[in-house]
Amino acid sequence: MADTNQDQSNPTLTTAEGCPIGRQQALTAGPRGPLLMQDVQLLEQMQHFNRERIPERVVHANGSGAFGVFTVTNDLSKYTKASIFSEVGKKTECLARFSTVAGERGAADAERDVRGFALKFYTDEGNWDMVGNNTPVFFVRDPYKFQMFIHTQKRDPKTNMRDMDMQWDFWSQFPESLHQVTILFSDRGIPSSLRRMNGYGSHTYSFVNDSGERVWCKFHFKTDQGIDNLMDDEAAELIGGDRESHQRDLFESIERGEFPSWTLKVQIMTQAQAEKFRWNPFDLTKVWPHADFPLIEVGKMELNRNPDNYHAQIEQSSFSPSSFVPGIGPSPDKMLQARLMSYADAHRYRVGPNYQQLPVNKPKCPVMNYQRDGAMATAADYGSAPNYWPNTRAESPKPDERYMDPAWDLGSAIADRYDSTVDHDDFTQAGDLYRLFDEAHRDRLATRIAGVLGQARPEVQRLQVCHFFRADEDYGRRVAMKLGIDVDAFLGANPEHASV
Repeated sequence: MADTNQDQSNPTLTTAEGCPIGRQQALTAGPRGPLLMQDVQLLEQMQHFNRERIPERVVHANGSGAFGVFTVTNDLSKYTKASIFSEVGKKTECLARFSTVAGERGAADAERDVRGFALKFYTDEGNWDMVGNNTPVFFVRDPYKFQMFIHTQKRDPKTNMRDMDMQWDFWSQFPESLHQVTILFSDRGIPSSLRRMNGYGSHTYSFVNDSGERVWCKFHFKTDQGIDNLMDDEAAELIGGDRESHQRDLFESIERGEFPSWTLKVQIMTQAQAEKFRWNPFDLTKVWPHADFPLIEVGKMELNRNPDNYHAQIEQSSFSPSSFVPGIGPSPDKMLQARLMSYADAHRYRVGPNYQQLPVNKPKCPVMNYQRDGAMATAADYGSAPNYWPNTRAESPKPDERYMDPAWDLGSAIADRYDSTVDHDDFTQAGDLYRLFDEAHRDRLATRIAGVLGQARPEVQRLQVCHFFRADEDYGRRVAMKLGIDVDAFLGANPEHASV
């Protein structure tokens, strides 16, 4: 008998096809069963449940996010024609996702790791994604090494456990990682919250203005809340009580109306300056000194709205460095060039070939192209329009040469597999950073490194200590002593470090 006391003001429960459901219990032959295969309501629920999880990201799997707005505070038209920066006061909706690099979904937020800092700006000329980190450099400069590096940050194929020997074995063979390693084990290795860390595009990008002039640029998002970090004991205590500490802090601060914000600043380098720069300006393991290339303020990003549904709006959000808009483009940075393909490809595998049609990824401006069909295609953008180009049918989208970027002059470049480990200075910037730390900070850095490097094989320890010596003799001595390595014997066996 129907329940006559049910509140008729409530909406009626339905199946995914919209069919009303009378009662949500299994359909059985008698009260003790068995089940009937004709219970399509139960079958639908079980079938969908089996598919509720999409593959987690290979990297940056554990993340948090929020929506907000970007406001221009300084005229940047001298450098770029990008509409998002076209006038002071202009506002653009945006989405931010923060993450740890190595941790799987469910990993603790307060672990020592680089943080992802991914932004999507819904501009009136398409989506611009800035997919960066909370550090201005990275561990490798050659994309061929990236997948290998990430394997060392995950699990050993035999033990299925994180392995410090894998990690340091890789780093010790590629001293280009030393700059990022020094940052990671410094006091900035564990932000106290997502609101209190900077974000960087890290890569070098290009700006093109209305006159077709190109300059190179780097993006810096400086936290307006101030930098704040956790010491190791504080992080350990926090993880013991709350594994979602960063996600909780971001969500609850926005719910309270305490909207976090970041000031966007850029560095600009001309082609003439790039040709004379001491280091390769497109090397992801290097920074541009602020004294030579000062920060220029652009605008402010404020996050002011939490997602309504985490899976739909954050887990399925998809960021790619290839999402450019007119006036913002790539550079010869090898790592960036590889990411232009790999990120969008990962989203097509993880979310689906039409991931850009999901509301969180869909541009706010009209989308007009000849891409068709595939899983989950809605046809909302194209309906019955032609699926080929060129065509003579009315109102079909066509290219507009006004949006062409100026040509790149590659000169007499020779295609080859160049060795990315030779003719590079991988020690000066790491040493300069070390010398910026005070005495206590240097000691904490060496203690942290020795704590994990000590879990690697002795030969790996010795090779890595050589890199520390090359950056700064005190750096090498401190780590060696904390590892229990006889420094005098070490220098005797490695005389090239005795006069560093």
